[in-house]
Amino acid sequence: MALRYSFFDWSGGPNMDFIGLDNFVALIQDDVFWQSFRNNLFIIIMSIIGQVGIAFLIAVLLTRSWVKWKQFHRTVIFIPNVLAAVIIGFLWSMIYNHDYGLLNYSLNAAGLESWISPWLDDPSIVMTSVTIPIVWQFVGFYLIIFMSAMQNIPDELYEAAKIDGATSWKQTWHITMPMLKSTFRVAIMLCIAGNMKVFDHIFVMTGGGPGSSSTVMAQYAYDVSFNRFELGYGSAVSIGMLALSLGLILISQIIGRGEKE
Repeated sequence: MALRYSFFDWSGGPNMDFIGLDNFVALIQDDVFWQSFRNNLFIIIMSIIGQVGIAFLIAVLLTRSWVKWKQFHRTVIFIPNVLAAVIIGFLWSMIYNHDYGLLNYSLNAAGLESWISPWLDDPSIVMTSVTIPIVWQFVGFYLIIFMSAMQNIPDELYEAAKIDGATSWKQTWHITMPMLKSTFRVAIMLCIAGNMKVFDHIFVMTGGGPGSSSTVMAQYAYDVSFNRFELGYGSAVSIGMLALSLGLILISQIIGRGEKE
C-alpha cells in the first residue's frame, strides 16, 4: 500500500492525484532525506563498533575462568534490552539534561566544568549523544548471540592451542574469531536492519532536532506523513528507506562473504 500511495499526491483525504514518479524525483533531491540517511549511517557504524564489538569482547571475557559471577554479569548487561525504547529515551534525556542531568552534575563534581555541554541541543554532538543510549541498550542482545555461538566451538581446539603455547588472546584471534565468522555476519546484518529503522529513541530525546541535525529516516517519514500530512511523499520516503536498508544489508553480506569452507 505504501508503494501505491507513493505514486500519488495525497494528504489523507478522499482525493488522490496520480503524479507518477514525481515523489521519488523530489526524494532524490531532498537534502533532509539524505542528511537523515547519513545520520542512520553514523548510528550503524557506531553500533557495529559499540554493540557488536563490545558484546564480542565481553563474551570473550566471560569465557575466562578467572571471571566470577558470570550469570550475574550476563543478566545485568541484558536487562536494558528488555526495556522499552521510550523508557531508555526518557532515562537518557534526564541524564543529558543541561541543568539537572546526572552527566553534567558528575562533570561539575569532578571539576571538569569545561566539559559540560548541552548534549541534546548542540548540533555538533547530538548524534553522538543519541547513539550512546542505543548502543548501551542492545549490547546484551549481541552478547547472548556470541555466547551461544561460542558454546558450539569444540573444546579440543582450545586444548590443542594451549599445548602449543598459545595465549588466551591468541586463541581468541586464531580460533574464536574465525569460528564465529558467520555469527559476525548475522550480527552485522541485524545491526544494520535494526538501526536503519531506529525511531523511538530519537523521537523521545530530540524529536529530530535541533533543526534536523538528529533526524533519522523513520523520524523524517513520520514528520512528513503525520506533521505535514504529505502521506504520498511520506510513503515515498518509506520506500526509499526500505531500498537503502536492503542495499546496505546486501553490501554487508557481499563484503563479509569469504571463500567457502
